[in-house]
This record gives sequence, structure tokens and C-alpha cells, in this order.
Amino acid sequence: MGQRAEFREMAISFPRGGSELPSRSSLGFAPIAALKIALVASETAPFAKTGGLADVVASLARALHRQGHEVRVFLPLYESLRGDGHDLTPVEELRDIRIDYPDRSFTCCVSKAALPNSDREDGTVLDVEFIDCPELFDRGGYYTSDPDEHLRWSTLCRGTLDVLGRSGWSADVVHCNDYHTGLIPFYLRTTHRDVEPLAETRTLLSIHNMSFQGTFGADIIDELGLTDVRGMFHQGHLAQGRVGFLETGILYASWLATVSETYATEIQEAEFGMGLEPLLKARSDQLVGIANGVDVDEWSPDRDALIPHRFSAADLTGKADCRKALLDRFGIAQEPGPGSTDPMVVGIVSRLTAQKGFELLPDILPAYLEQGRIRLVVLGSGEERYERYFQSLRDSYPGSVGVYLGFHEELAHWIEAGVDLFLMPSRFEPCGLNQMLSLRYGTVPLVRHTGGLADTVEPWDVDTSSGTGFVFHDFTADALGATIDRALEVWDDRRSWATLMQNGMARDFSWERQSASYVDLYRQMVAS
Repeated sequence: MGQRAEFREMAISFPRGGSELPSRSSLGFAPIAALKIALVASETAPFAKTGGLADVVASLARALHRQGHEVRVFLPLYESLRGDGHDLTPVEELRDIRIDYPDRSFTCCVSKAALPNSDREDGTVLDVEFIDCPELFDRGGYYTSDPDEHLRWSTLCRGTLDVLGRSGWSADVVHCNDYHTGLIPFYLRTTHRDVEPLAETRTLLSIHNMSFQGTFGADIIDELGLTDVRGMFHQGHLAQGRVGFLETGILYASWLATVSETYATEIQEAEFGMGLEPLLKARSDQLVGIANGVDVDEWSPDRDALIPHRFSAADLTGKADCRKALLDRFGIAQEPGPGSTDPMVVGIVSRLTAQKGFELLPDILPAYLEQGRIRLVVLGSGEERYERYFQSLRDSYPGSVGVYLGFHEELAHWIEAGVDLFLMPSRFEPCGLNQMLSLRYGTVPLVRHTGGLADTVEPWDVDTSSGTGFVFHDFTADALGATIDRALEVWDDRRSWATLMQNGMARDFSWERQSASYVDLYRQMVAS
């Protein structure tokens, strides 16, 4: 009875933290002081990837490792990884990790593999540690709708904490990513609160997309063996018969982060908060936005091995060659249409979903294509309606539209290097990556003013010749069309367009730069 009362008391008080994230100089920490950081996620490139989450975890881990911090990365060992040549090595001292639930028990072990391109100057390589539980993770895919999905992610959380405890590794921060790891802060406040190496460990929960919350029926609390701490879950939602892993992480993480400053503000409002905005508002003093970065080892036009011609801000000759090669690859005409100036090549690389704003295109794109003002290249896959739309556009305007349905790594690089304008009309966008890649490759982004797009693309100002792209606000076809018109006006003034390209290429969104903000945050968390 006493334990339950204690848990109820804990449930109404938020973890420690400050109101603002200070600079490194104001904190007074020596920049060389190493931290112990564990990153936990459902995806990490190149081992498991469906989207940007995998890239973020891998790139942040590399950057932290190269800065001298002690980093551990945890990921489920999916079935697909067993035969993919990743050179997995079992960790002998981390075998037979038993995880018991009331009605089921699982025995896990740990294997590791080197994270590619993570070598430090001293030759040290960062290993990814895989929680190996075939009964739960050998499902043929990363995510399922199976009735034990809650056990899968709970086991990732518990398995990671058990590994840290067994290895005696006193993490300064466990950096959790999305709902799949949302129970880690909860477990550290309840079932694992007495694990000695983790007694002072802080938790950071990064929210990459509020659309994915990990919501289950309330009966899973008993299945997870958490009946005694039922009072610590969100009581209003429990009364409605549901429990969410993301909301639980929001309640108990030491700090919260999102992937852009604007998105951190947006998710506190009903339009973007997806029902969790009251919880996020209550934690606003411990919620920060840190934009994702670009992996400059992979995405740099002067050394990109995947593009047909390399180039730099000092010599853009190769970009013109990439443009020609891209159009040739898709069989797209390079000469202007009748009575038209040189067409602007527009690129899209995206998941083809409603979030990305493609519903705005049918009312405006045909006119530009008929006039010969643009050429269009599309790479992506997703909802059938959008796949059909782009296919029909290609069929209606042969020689002006190229479409590749699916994902193709090399082609993604070709498009970033070869198009003139990159189109991202997103309804919402927590961060976005392609707009930052575009800037590095001298490709001008046209984006909607939302989330990370608003934070990373500065509107072109003709009077000052400042800015890096084109931005529209209202989510309407008219607003998008007016912005495309503005882009075409600048396109016809090649001197202004060259300035616009150079402005973008001068911006630094490298992970080396962006990771410094995470280190600042980690240090504040440790000090609180």
C-alpha cells in the first residue's frame, strides 16, 4: 500500500529540469568532458530504416562518438539483419537476459556490429548493440499489428535497461526516440528505479513525429506486469480504455525534444499535438526543438560518389552536367517548349502521403507543364492515390515528367544534384531533411512555412539578395502557385538565381554543428 501511494505521488510531479537551455559557456562545462550517452530506437541506418529516424540516430551517434563521448546504441535484432552480412558478433557476457511478464517470459541476448563510417581519429569504432529476441523480433518486418506489439517494444526498453545494469554502465543520459522507447523513462521511475548504475541517469525523449503514438488497450498494463503502478499512467486515458507509450514517455522523461524549434511550438497546439498538446504544454519548460543535421560524409557534392559529376560552390560546372544526366536518365526533353524560356527542373523525393501536401498539385502543375515552364522528376512511394497521380502526370506529359515509384539511393543523390528547384509543400513537417540536402547541392527549396521547413529555409528577398529559398504559408493551391510563379521570376534572372544558390550552399546544417545543441542539453540534464 505504501509503495502504491508513493507512485501516485510521483505521478503528479514532473522530473527535474530548467526553463531554458543555456549555452555551453553559461553552463561552465569543459568542452572536453566526456558524457556517457545511450541512444535507443526502433531504427538505425543502415541496419533498419523506413525513414528519417534511422538516419538521425546513426548520424547523431557518429557525431557524439567522434567528439569523444562514450556512446552506446541499442536496436532490436530484426530477422532481416541475420543474413544481411552485417558481421554480427555475440556478446558473451550479455547472454540469457530473462524478461518476465505475468503470462510470458522471454530470453534475450545481445549481438553487436560496427556502425559504418564511425571511425574516430584514434581508430575506435562505434558498435551498435542489438537486443536479440527472435520470438518477438523475427516477424519479417520492423512494425506489426500483432496482438503482442506492446510486448515487443516493452522488451526493447526493458532489455536495454537490463543490459546497462548488468554491464555496470552508469549512463548519464538515455536518449529515447519515439514511442517505441517511451516506457524507458517510466521503468526508470518504477521497476528499474533501484538498478544501481542507473540511479542518477537522466532520460531524453525525442519526438520525431506526433502522428505515431503507440496507443494500446488499457489491458496491456496487466500483461506488462505493471498493475501495482497503474496509478502512474495517464488516468484520463485509462478511463477511456487506452494507454499510450508516447504519452507515458512525455510524462516521465527528464526532458523532451523535437526535431525543430517550430515543431516544438506547433505540437503544443491542437492542430499538431494529436491529442497530447495538454501534456506537452505542461512540460513546455522542459521541451526543446533541435533541428536534425546532414551527414556530410554522405551528402557533399564535391565528393559524392553516387552523382555523375562532382561540383562545389566555387565551381558549379558539374551541377549543370548533373542536370543534363538526370534529364537523360528519365528521357526528359531539355529544350524549352514553344515560346518558352529554359525550363526549370523541379524535383520531389518523398514518401507519397497526405502529410506531404501533394493534394495541392493537381490544380496547378498541369498549366506549368503545358507552358513548358517546368520539368518534373519524382522519386517516392506511398499511398496508392498519389502514386497513380504522378503516373498519370507522366503519361499525360511525356518528355516533361519522370517518375520512379519506390526508393533508390543513387537516384535520390542524382535528383538533389540535378534539379533546379526542390518542392516540399508539406501540410506539416517535424523537421525534414531534403530541404537541407538541397541547399548543400545548390538546389533551391520551395517549402511551406511549417515545422523544420520554416526553421531551415529563409525566404528570398530580392531587395537584399538574402535568403535561401521560397516559402509559402497558407495550405492552399493558390498560395503554392503564387510561390512557384515567384520562383520562376527569379529563375529568369540568372544572376539572382546564382546568388540564391550560393546563399544556400553557404549554410551549415552538418551533424557536427547540430549535435553541439544536444551536448548542451545533455549537460544541463546531468547538472539538474
